[in-house]
Amino acid sequence: MMNCDEVLKKLESMGNPSAEAGMARYGIRARRVFGVSVPKLRALAKSIGKSHELALELFDAGIHDAKVLAALVDDPAKVTKKQMDSWAKRSENWGDCDSCCCCLFDRTPHAYVMVAKWSKSKHEFVKRAAFSMIAGLASHDKAAPDAKLAAFLPIIKRESTDERNFVKKAVNWALRGIGKRNKKLNKLAIKTAEEIARLDSRSARWIAADALRELKSEGVQRRLKK
Repeated sequence: MMNCDEVLKKLESMGNPSAEAGMARYGIRARRVFGVSVPKLRALAKSIGKSHELALELFDAGIHDAKVLAALVDDPAKVTKKQMDSWAKRSENWGDCDSCCCCLFDRTPHAYVMVAKWSKSKHEFVKRAAFSMIAGLASHDKAAPDAKLAAFLPIIKRESTDERNFVKKAVNWALRGIGKRNKKLNKLAIKTAEEIARLDSRSARWIAADALRELKSEGVQRRLKK
């Protein structure tokens, strides 16, 4: 297995400096970026295999591409709550944040506890992490009973008035993720969205309208009936 320095050199050689401007247009801004595409990062992660120790070193390097790769090579069974807090606080953009939450953190035994904790954070990307992880759990935790995911709906409603762009988009994502899980959760998510729509908040109204448009759509309803 390559060591951290070797992986970082490999990442730099795979980078595309011109991609940084394009990433910035989509809200991915970081102090250091090599510009490696996600498919290439996934392929590299597959060739490396799982290594908790390497993941910690890669994230500590402070390079966007290395942070995403760290989430892909880490071992969920070895991730601690302390590590999750640290990585969430050091996320510089939604790309760092969502990669950690939907490729790693949502597969740890701490995921549900950390959602409750992070959802009240004042830090934009820590708070986003809570709702990004809800979306990840709704998609990846196939064994979760409906009640466990439905318990997130009051949290989604409570935080739907946060006007910060990266928070409100993640809240919306979480609501839609739960609502697309199955017919029962779809009904509960629609009910929650309708309650959110009545809140005196521009962010809440946007979240509700966007979620209702998808959750009530013919495509989603047809898939859920199957």
